Parts: sequence; structure tokens; C-alpha cells
Amino acid sequence: MAEARFIHGFHAVTARLRLGGEGVEEIYVAAGRQDGRMRELAGLAASRGARVIAVAAERLDGMSGGARHQGVVARVSALRGHVTLDDVLDTLAGPALLLVLDGVQDPHNLGACLRVADAAGAHAVVAPKDRAAGLSAVAAKVACGAADSVPYVTVTNLARSLRQMQARGIRVLGADAAAAEDIHQADLRLPLALVLGAEGSGLRRLTRETCDALVRIPMLGSVESLNVSVASGICLFEARRQSRLAPPST
Repeated sequence: MAEARFIHGFHAVTARLRLGGEGVEEIYVAAGRQDGRMRELAGLAASRGARVIAVAAERLDGMSGGARHQGVVARVSALRGHVTLDDVLDTLAGPALLLVLDGVQDPHNLGACLRVADAAGAHAVVAPKDRAAGLSAVAAKVACGAADSVPYVTVTNLARSLRQMQARGIRVLGADAAAAEDIHQADLRLPLALVLGAEGSGLRRLTRETCDALVRIPMLGSVESLNVSVASGICLFEARRQSRLAPPST
């Protein structure tokens, strides 16, 4: 049986219900709250067969780990079991587009990256098991449903996993501010894995050395770097743009 976890906030819970409500075990709401937004949520839950339980705010605080829950917390099970990199690569429908996160530890950034990956049609987000954010309730809330629609694959050895992608014919490009070539000059056509590091530290040395090439996002203002989710979105959508407009490589 899939392990249950809590998600919180109207966006996260509503997004899960709109996926069909599968795996939504129970929804806990703040007792006495009867505003329009809560009634809409209750109606959606009823249409999906999800049980709604009114509880004290203190209990919601405990379920959400003290995070801002907006008066709604749901206990859910994963829509899919544990997914491996092989699972993703063996079931690709079309050329691969993967987002690889090297050392992103902030759950808010992970959630935002999942949301961007979903919007760009990425097949998975890949990250190391150690020194990386887990798929927590905070990450799921920020992802607004993408935590269930995009596989989050954690791997023991990231460099080895990148080589596994390369062996499958997937080019691996790392984003690095010091790279000579910018993303508009580089070939970002699929199949492709885009690797982004944490803000500040960037890509680790072995990760950088394993990439087929490094590219940068051209910066025209005074800031030196972008949030990793913003950078992910720029790179993913540039890859989609190039793959749509350019002829296949020969």
C-alpha cells in the first residue's frame, strides 16, 4: 500500500481533487469555516467521493507541521508507487525531456520546479537522495498538483544516473553562469536532460564534468543569478521551442 502523507492549502488539495480524487483519503477543514471557498472545496470533494471532516485549528497545525494551511489539510496516498529512472526511461512517449536538480534543498524551490516541469511537459524531475529536498507537504503545496503528475525520481549516484541517460541517447546539458555558450545559441533539441544546481553553489564538480556541455542564461540586468525554478522554466521552454521549430538533427 502506498504511504500516506499530508498536503495542505486550497491550491494543493483542489488540484489533487481535480486529478480525479484518487488517493484522497480524508480532507480535514477548520471547524466553523463556511465561506464560499470552503463550500466550493466541499462540493468538489463530494463529487469525488472524498470525506470531509471538520476539526479544530490546532489539529490542522499539527498535520501541516505548523505551515500555513489556510484551514484545509488532506491525507493522501501517492498516485504512483516508487518510480525509478529506468521506469521513466522505459516508458517514454516521445523524445525525453528531463529536469535534473543538483543540490536543491529548499522545498519551496522543489515545488516550484515540479510545477514548471509539469507546465513544460517534462517527463520527470531527477535529484540525488542526499543533500536534496524531499517531497514534503510544503513542496507538494507549492507544486499545486504537479507533485502527483510529474514523477520525482531520487537516485543514489547522480553522476552515474547522468551517464545512464547518455547511454540511452539523451544529451545532458548543465546550466552554469560561467559557460561560454548561451541557451539561445546552444542546441537544446530533444532528447535532453537539463541539469541545474542550487542557488549560490551551482553544479557540483562531478556533475559539471559529467555533462555533455554547459550553457548559460544570458543576464541583461544587474542581478547575477535567478531562482532555480525560474531558470528551470527558461531552459525547459527554450528546449520545447527549439524542438518544435527546428528540423530533427541528422
